Amino acid sequence: MNKAAFTKSHHESFMWLRPWMDENSQLLSGFTTKNGGISEPPFTSFNLGLHVHDNKEHVILNRKLLANHLNMPLSNWVCAEQVHNSVVQKVTRKQSGKGMHAYEDGIAQTDGIYTNESNVLLALCYADCVPLYFYAPNHHMVGLAHAGWQGTVKDIAGEMIRKWVQEEQIPVEDIYAAVGPAIESCCYIVDDRVISAVNEVASSADVYVQISPNQYRLDLKKLNVYLMKKAGVNEANIIVSSHCTSCEDDLFFSHRRDQGKTGRMFSFIGFKED
Repeated sequence: MNKAAFTKSHHESFMWLRPWMDENSQLLSGFTTKNGGISEPPFTSFNLGLHVHDNKEHVILNRKLLANHLNMPLSNWVCAEQVHNSVVQKVTRKQSGKGMHAYEDGIAQTDGIYTNESNVLLALCYADCVPLYFYAPNHHMVGLAHAGWQGTVKDIAGEMIRKWVQEEQIPVEDIYAAVGPAIESCCYIVDDRVISAVNEVASSADVYVQISPNQYRLDLKKLNVYLMKKAGVNEANIIVSSHCTSCEDDLFFSHRRDQGKTGRMFSFIGFKED
């Protein structure tokens, strides 16, 4: 698996998912940082989340700044509500603009979205949870999923893959996936309740280490890769970011590090027409 997936752009506010983009000039795919915006503490400064009690006008202006950098207007973006479940939905141009100016207008009760239409840019919010990217270049299909520990153990990664295989008739060998910047095991300690849920879906996976009674270091990135492979994706088709959102406080918001008072980054992916 390629560990050098996300590279800094010319602008401090986001990084590109380069390996895929280099192969397809129409693809926009990346992950934002916390820098380059106008939000004030504790959301300094490029907060893109409308649900964290930041000034709404600041968030929307930050979103417009990103849209301008990517030359993709907000009217072409689609967001989802993100409720830590495993629901995956296909979106079309009819849903363009959803969730971009009001959180409650996003795709409801959904943590995974995908599309095969151009000029629809998918976007989801993060501050430690795992961004999952999906790409089937031969079928003009892209997708995003939000995988906190709950979405991960509910197998949202596998749900996206099964949707593509069963409903979109995409051969699993044609599916590529990427795991974006997220909290890593160095900073992510969980309890028996979480590990019990992990064991139900991945009892044979080496994804956590016990450090004391009722305390474990959990590798959510590795767990999602395990579930992608279990769903049939070739390991050679999976890219994993080496960035830890909690460690790298100069780049990323972190819900755990910042004790819940923090902003949100965007993952984004979509095809842009010439």
